[in-house]
Amino acid sequence: PEPVATAGQVIWREVEKGFEVAELPVMVGGHEIDTILLNRIDPTLYRFVARNASAGDRGIDEWEKAVPQAVLIVNGSYYDHKGEPDTPILSDGVPMGPADYDAKAGAFVSGEGFADIQGLSAQSWQTAFQGATNAMVSYPLLLGADGQTHVPVKSRWLANRTFVAKDNDGRVIIGTTKEAFFSLTGLADFLKDSPLNLEVALNFDGGPIACQSVRLTGFQRKFYARWEAQVEGDEVRLLRWPLGSASWAMPMVLTVERRTDG
Repeated sequence: PEPVATAGQVIWREVEKGFEVAELPVMVGGHEIDTILLNRIDPTLYRFVARNASAGDRGIDEWEKAVPQAVLIVNGSYYDHKGEPDTPILSDGVPMGPADYDAKAGAFVSGEGFADIQGLSAQSWQTAFQGATNAMVSYPLLLGADGQTHVPVKSRWLANRTFVAKDNDGRVIIGTTKEAFFSLTGLADFLKDSPLNLEVALNFDGGPIACQSVRLTGFQRKFYARWEAQVEGDEVRLLRWPLGSASWAMPMVLTVERRTDG
């Protein structure tokens, strides 16, 4: 049976106005088995940009060089075999990815002074994108506005994970796990019971691409993801970070940047 994890103590630190960082211990049997690297962001002070580099030539280091103004970079939603968006996205107003797509989970949307996560069970992604300049459809919806988890199928697929969430104060929370402890079901259950005060949470792609870079005045964080494992019965299939390279290519990322419009 998958062990049940509980949250340890989380202490937020505001590094820049409207941008806080923390680490949330994941506890099992009194031991810290994983850690979630957290960022809590005021969307009225920062903008969120969905980006794609289909050539496959940008890992977290290359993204840092390509987007020097980004104070946070994490992997985004899913991509196809050509490195192009596998789900609909908006990148600074430019639509990318499939135009015909049946989405039932959720979408992260942002625009002038706002950011939100929209559930797609009762609306189309096209409707959810209205008024946004940057957006990403992704899945599954870990936590819905009804307060319940929404992972449709249980799996023992364990991986480094990245998620984006909104708390009940309207702030955006972006988190990345340091280890591959969580299945999607386990992560959803953990976030539901966590002290993060979440209203809704959406999963991004996971595995060795679930990297995170934070570059703030007085605070730096860089995390390279490593693991993904599918467990079926007694069989374990392991996908791991490639030796000899800094990180996997990240065709899809979400960046956070300071607003310069006053």
